[in-house]
Amino acid sequence: MHTPLPPEEIERLARKRAGAKLGWYIHATVYVLVNLLIFSMSHYAFGTRPWSLGPLLGWGMGLVLHGVSVFVLGTGSGIRERMVQRERERLERAQRGP
Repeated sequence: MHTPLPPEEIERLARKRAGAKLGWYIHATVYVLVNLLIFSMSHYAFGTRPWSLGPLLGWGMGLVLHGVSVFVLGTGSGIRERMVQRERERLERAQRGP
């Protein structure tokens, strides 16, 4: 088991996590709005060439990776916390010796 965090640390960590999630939501909103504009421009203003798929897919991949870093691998995520716990236990065992 690990020691409980002091209230100040919990507040700091909660603000950091909320900020990261809010950043992703803002990123996703801008992605949707800009790509709607690009798609409408490519379809209605410049003909039916699907050139808008390039930015859609490229930026979409960036958005997915941003989401993975925030929701899956970010500080406090289940995967990260389990890995940190395993490493902590491994280091403590190594420090105690055989």
